[in-house]
Amino acid sequence: MNNQIVLVTGGTGFVGIHCILQLLQKGFSVNTTIRSLAKKESIIVALKDGGIDDFSRLSFYEADLTNDAGWTEAMTGVSYVLHVASPFPAQNPTDENELIIPARDGALRVLKAAKNASVKRVVLTSSFAAVGYSINPKDHIFTEDDWTDANVPLPAYIKSKTLAEKAAWDFIENEGKGLELTVINPVGIFGPVIGDISSASLDIAVKGILNGTTTESPNFTMGVVDVRDVATIHILAMEHPKAAGERFIASADGVMSFYDVAELFKKERPEQAENIATMQPTAQDFYIEMTNQKAKTVLGWQPKSKEEALLASVDSLKK
Repeated sequence: MNNQIVLVTGGTGFVGIHCILQLLQKGFSVNTTIRSLAKKESIIVALKDGGIDDFSRLSFYEADLTNDAGWTEAMTGVSYVLHVASPFPAQNPTDENELIIPARDGALRVLKAAKNASVKRVVLTSSFAAVGYSINPKDHIFTEDDWTDANVPLPAYIKSKTLAEKAAWDFIENEGKGLELTVINPVGIFGPVIGDISSASLDIAVKGILNGTTTESPNFTMGVVDVRDVATIHILAMEHPKAAGERFIASADGVMSFYDVAELFKKERPEQAENIATMQPTAQDFYIEMTNQKAKTVLGWQPKSKEEALLASVDSLKK
């Protein structure tokens, strides 16, 4: 048990709920923001599913990324902030600003409130989207030194994550005044669903493949990371002295195409694979490379394999 309070934004999200679960297991007190207190019950149900039965160290605050209300109260007494909340659409919006404005302005709103509350460090959940979408991937291994160029045509989600992270670093440099920032850049996040809190990537690449609605393997590969490891890396980055001012790619070793995922399910979970569509393999030319070495070396992070993350998703959905 310790007396530090950690604020987790977006407690009803897939990463947020796993962060709350691990923080409570480690003895922290947790504040979490949700857009409506009516959603509080879904968090409690999920945490019970994860094995929590004492909720005395968990507090809920109503706050929205698009509005100043509630943030001062949510930050009271807080030592660390895990800013996990950010919109992730099932499809591209017609107006990219529907994503860009809440992502960028929301990050700045959280950072300003954290600075005003004398928070020690904010850990921001960015994305590999802010790293890997401008450089030709052929013969290139992506690292934390790489940045997506937001000035070229990009899907709205990728652009929103890039601009939000850039704005956060600019704020720290110009107005941070002692506030520390660490950024986590996860790839596709999979792993176990607790309660009924899932994610868009899991819906598309696991449920979609299992139920046969995903019928093709596009010329695209994805890094895979287990949500439990994403929560762990946030907490490591929150506490580690050397994490301040750094960004960390959160990925298991290697990448996969949708075809690879489908073949894994057929081999390892055949009883759930009956509806999987027949797909053509993705050309090897599209296999990108990224390294998780920095997170392993600096933070001592040890992620599960991509296969374990994906199969944990399948198993939790079956349950």
